[in-house]
Amino acid sequence: MRLENKVAIVTGGAKGLGGEMAQTFAREGAKVVAVDMMPLTYENENVEFYQLNVTDGEACKNFFEYVKEKYGRIDILVNNAGITRDSMTRKMTDDQWDLVIDINLKGVFNLTRYVGPYMEEIGGGSIINISSVVGEYGNIGQANYAASKAGVIGLTKTWAKEFARKGVPVRCNAIAPGYIMTDMMKTVPEELLKKFAGLTMLGRLGQPEEIAKAALFLASDDASYVTGHVLSVNGGMRL
Repeated sequence: MRLENKVAIVTGGAKGLGGEMAQTFAREGAKVVAVDMMPLTYENENVEFYQLNVTDGEACKNFFEYVKEKYGRIDILVNNAGITRDSMTRKMTDDQWDLVIDINLKGVFNLTRYVGPYMEEIGGGSIINISSVVGEYGNIGQANYAASKAGVIGLTKTWAKEFARKGVPVRCNAIAPGYIMTDMMKTVPEELLKKFAGLTMLGRLGQPEEIAKAALFLASDDASYVTGHVLSVNGGMRL
């Protein structure tokens, strides 16, 4: 029960990596608020669903006030909500660019701008931003996604400095997953999955629980001396 009596927010928490992280945190004793536009795809008595568009700054502020009022504290924030709208740069539309940047980057800012300073007030906390191997190395046809996920790394390193500058142990780290077998990946043709697996040193794709376990480590006191770090969980992948 590494998160006993902790309160956690997980964005994009309805399914996939976010759903796995929310349920893992709940099993470890946390009260979890899973934020998403769509309802949860699972049931857990310790996971509350809250419908939220993370690109809406005012809605994010109202949500922050709601969690603070109901639970009395926020110990963990996982900024996981994200989308892809892939296209070669020469064909990428303004809408494809703007939507990915709004959700993947501005959405991370919209919640953390309230939660980070609040964690300073209450004496500490852990912020975990979900980046990507694409944010570390880039990828053809994903200029918008790569830019957003690289931006998340920049935010992570900045917030690790900002929120701890007064000596309060607010930690901010990022996880950069490789290709993980979520439901979305299960729609990818088998030959492409084999190709992706072949790009890793371990010769396989990752499982959602492997990202959730990495997040659990960063959320818990086991990582009490880890901040400003990008944890690559990608099987040794290089794009």
